Amino acid sequence: MHALHQQMAHLRRPRLLIRAARLGTTDYRRARDLKRLLGAVPGPESALTQLIAEESRLDAIRREGAAEYDLRRHLEVIIAMIAEARMLPAPQKPALEVVQEAAL
Repeated sequence: MHALHQQMAHLRRPRLLIRAARLGTTDYRRARDLKRLLGAVPGPESALTQLIAEESRLDAIRREGAAEYDLRRHLEVIIAMIAEARMLPAPQKPALEVVQEAAL
């Protein structure tokens, strides 16, 4: 799961798109939205993996300026990504770092 958190942290998208997605998370309904976006309702880790792949595809289309780009779908996918990432447990620090911090 740590890799999924890293992927989410390294996403660079237009500020307005991310701001709109954050606001949209209040209306996110997991069963309804994942079924529409993915065709099923997998666990959070699997859902996030699939959503990241779909978002990457949509972002490539956006960057190309292609006529088939669907802003609404892109926004829905990012909303779902944010919501699903919040469901994952936070990544834990390696035990060595915890020991070193305790010694300070």
